[in-house]
Amino acid sequence: MERGRFITFEGIDGAGKSTQIDVIEKALRDRGIEVIRTREPGGTPLSETIRRELLSVDMDPATETLLFFASRAEHLAQVIRPALARGAWVLSDRFTDATYAYQVGGRGFPAEKVESLEAWTHGDLQPDCTVLFDLPPEVAAERLARARQADRFEQEDCEFFTRVRNAYLTRAHQQPHRFMIVDSTQDKEVVSAHLREVFSQWQ
Repeated sequence: MERGRFITFEGIDGAGKSTQIDVIEKALRDRGIEVIRTREPGGTPLSETIRRELLSVDMDPATETLLFFASRAEHLAQVIRPALARGAWVLSDRFTDATYAYQVGGRGFPAEKVESLEAWTHGDLQPDCTVLFDLPPEVAAERLARARQADRFEQEDCEFFTRVRNAYLTRAHQQPHRFMIVDSTQDKEVVSAHLREVFSQWQ
């Protein structure tokens, strides 16, 4: 059986990922494709437990990074790899690019350590496409303030999110074959129409 597609969605908090994942999920399901929608950290009972701690408890950057990869290892073993093996399409709200953006870019954690953890945890498995929703941190903060109570990461200041955004853009420019950068300052219906068009061409 042909391997399924692995599509990830990235961007700073408040960039509008969830709304657009809804759009893509529906478009794919309408085509009769089996879709597994998941998130990081999370996606399994154990990973969701780790998520709760990561989003609420202050911790050392090394601990934080290791917990993200512990959650990711379980997620890969229990959800992502089995789904891809049976031909399903996996839509994940964040994956390892988020660790490079938030822990390396935002926290200043050494990139070479993340590279080692990445190689150990998922080897050569990479998303077929990563949709990066790009948005100035000031705009994202305004959206978040209207949307929900902020978690530990969302409470970081604008300088933190500027570093995160820059790290995302650097990674996208380093791997242009994999990344699709979406301007999230556009009207959400414009973004949705663009994404539906792009993924309608995927088989």
